[in-house]
Parts: sequence; structure tokens; C-alpha cells
Amino acid sequence: MPARGLTIRYTSPNDPAARPLLDELTHEYRSRYGPNEEMTRYPAGDFAPPHGAFLLLVTADGTAVAGGAFRRHDRETAEIKRVWTDSGHRRQGLARQVMRELEAEAVRRGYRRIWLTTGPRQPEAEALYLRLGYQPRYDVDADRATLPYLPFETHLPLSTSELFGPELGR
Repeated sequence: MPARGLTIRYTSPNDPAARPLLDELTHEYRSRYGPNEEMTRYPAGDFAPPHGAFLLLVTADGTAVAGGAFRRHDRETAEIKRVWTDSGHRRQGLARQVMRELEAEAVRRGYRRIWLTTGPRQPEAEALYLRLGYQPRYDVDADRATLPYLPFETHLPLSTSELFGPELGR
């Protein structure tokens, strides 16, 4: 369930409401990694139904404060991408909410596993995924500067009620 006053909106990366979040994410990637193609690597269609999803947490006036997406990695695996919280709304658990909703939607779409990667210069993301119980698929003792990316995975239950309990599962 989203935080009070926020609504989950399934949409597209092309939605104008997503632009400020995606622009801030692009800026963040460039400030941490220099010029790169990460934000143009996947076409918007990869995040569209039936195999993908793109969601925003929005305020009552339609302002996006957090978002994320998944795309098909393989028949049983969704790959989470673009999880981001607006810099003015951090430390409120919004990224965790985005992740939990993406997991639930992946279950509803029939996926049984989630795969994701984050960059070695994103300790906040690494900590989030570890707190959420994702299994690191890299040497956690390695020097982050030697790793090109940090892969994680988790296995999903068969129903959303196993994620949230029967009263919250859809």
C-alpha cells in the first residue's frame, strides 16, 4: 500500500509526469559514472505490458515522487530497472514501496524470480536491496571499484497474498 496521500499509477516512461524523475536519475548516473548510455539502453516498450511495467508514486496533484519499472529478463524472470525517489522525498520508505509494488505486479504477471543490478557507486541502492532480502550475486567483500555492477536476485511467491498477507494481496 502506498504512503498516505500517494497513489500508484501504472504508466509509461514517456508519461510527462515521469520526466522530472527520469531527468534527475539521468543526472545522478552522470554525476556518479560520467557520460553513459544507461538511460537510453532500453526502449520504453520494454517496460510495457504484458511483459513489463512502469509505475509512479504520485501525490494528489499528480506530482511523481518515486517510481520504478521492470522488463522481461526471461520467461520466469522480471528485471527491475529505474527505481528512483525524488531527492526532496527521500528517507520516507518510498523506494521500498516501489520495490514491493513491482514485486507484486511481477507475481500477478506470472514471474517467479526478480533479477536486478545496481552500480558499484550506488551504496544506497545496494543497502536497500540487501534490506529487502535480495541475494547478492557478487562477492560482498570485494572492493566495489573492481566490480562493473552489483547483481541481485530474489525468488517470488506464487501469489501476492504470500507477499502481503491475504488481506492486502490483490
